[in-house]
Amino acid sequence: MTRLGAPADVLELVDVPDPVPGPGELLVRVDACALNFPDVLLCAGLYQEKPPLPFTPGLEVAGTVLSGDAGLVGTRVLGGTPLPHGGLAELAVLPAGGFHPVPDGMPAEEAAGLLITYQTAYVGLHRRAALRSGEWLLVHAGAGGVGSAAIQVGLAAGARVIATAGGPEKVAVCRELGAHEAIDYRSEDIAARVKEITGGHGADVVWDPVGGDVFDASRRCLAFEGRLVVVGFAGGRIPEVPAGHVLVKNYSVVGLHWGLYRTQDPSVITDTHQALTGLYASGAIRPLVSERFGMADAPTALTRLATRGTVGKVVVLPAG
Repeated sequence: MTRLGAPADVLELVDVPDPVPGPGELLVRVDACALNFPDVLLCAGLYQEKPPLPFTPGLEVAGTVLSGDAGLVGTRVLGGTPLPHGGLAELAVLPAGGFHPVPDGMPAEEAAGLLITYQTAYVGLHRRAALRSGEWLLVHAGAGGVGSAAIQVGLAAGARVIATAGGPEKVAVCRELGAHEAIDYRSEDIAARVKEITGGHGADVVWDPVGGDVFDASRRCLAFEGRLVVVGFAGGRIPEVPAGHVLVKNYSVVGLHWGLYRTQDPSVITDTHQALTGLYASGAIRPLVSERFGMADAPTALTRLATRGTVGKVVVLPAG
């Protein structure tokens, strides 16, 4: 990235010097780089983090250690690549304390998608929303990367999961992931259907990475002492929270910025990785990788992600 704009317009595939790891850091061969909606926002200059130009997008990778710690050379790790040197590269550096072992038997493309979306889902549902077994969980954008993770993490916690998605194909994906009910928001009223499905109880926890009108619909179908988790604003409009409505309906609006734990409390990320590794080993979770692209097609991959043309996770394979 030498200028900001739509990925297809501004991303260039170029040769740059190999990165050099510092103290405690690891140099890894990137086996897979998972893409996320924030990568699209980064390209446009709309993300909360604004790295100086030029920079390389790609916030999470799985790779093989080449140097930096003799005891780890040859091992498989996953982690977040600090900007401006992102993961859409053949080689990347993972910061000290910012990498985790890849679960045994996990393919690289799935491992690359285990960090941001699954950490976000687990921390959001367990730490922020205190989701309990038997509660109704409403997951918006259930066929997307973070939505598919939230469905699986919610089911593993014993929740009764309702997912929303746009169109029959994405609704079917939510059901295949195990959602007890799925709502097509293009043809059904979300609030009315949630109340119907729950027998008037409403959703105890709402997972909202969309914002806008979806946030407003969620407020109308929250249960008594419900928790609405604000994950992001993929819908474009950042909604406003009416304090009076929060008061009279006795619900909570909970913010979730997972990245802050990297500096505020890194132990949360380490503990969460251990929990996710256990869930993967038990078969309770598995990253849904829908499409794989070679490096030259990374702009196309990000464009499909930006236009909501994908389900689950999209990954770039540098050697592909």
